Amino acid sequence: MNTKSKLVLSLGLLVAPLALLAKSPESAYVEGYRGRTDVPVPVSVIMPEVESRFAGRQVTLEFVVDPTGKPVQIAPVTPGADAELVTAVTAAIAQWRFSPALVDGRPVARRVALPVVIVDYLDHPARLALK
Repeated sequence: MNTKSKLVLSLGLLVAPLALLAKSPESAYVEGYRGRTDVPVPVSVIMPEVESRFAGRQVTLEFVVDPTGKPVQIAPVTPGADAELVTAVTAAIAQWRFSPALVDGRPVARRVALPVVIVDYLDHPARLALK
């Protein structure tokens, strides 16, 4: 029986581990960006479930957040990444929505590089404390 793992973002911008345990990883990640206007700010995050065999793996995706807040031109930049993992993560990122970056109060497109680390936190909540 394959257990499922949740995707956890390793960006160094997540709030303290105790706050992560009190909230879902998705809401903690979104709240970590609150108030920023210089970068695209995630407002809706989808975390795909993947097989536990991907735990500990990292995939980096690059994409553009267009002025409407939609991620476009999503492409993996991790050499040799597993195609199944890349497909699952790409499908999830395509569903994300952002408040776009602002320049002089106007929304602009910005390129984003998003490193994603797969963590099986269903059995070990403390593993949410990332590097």
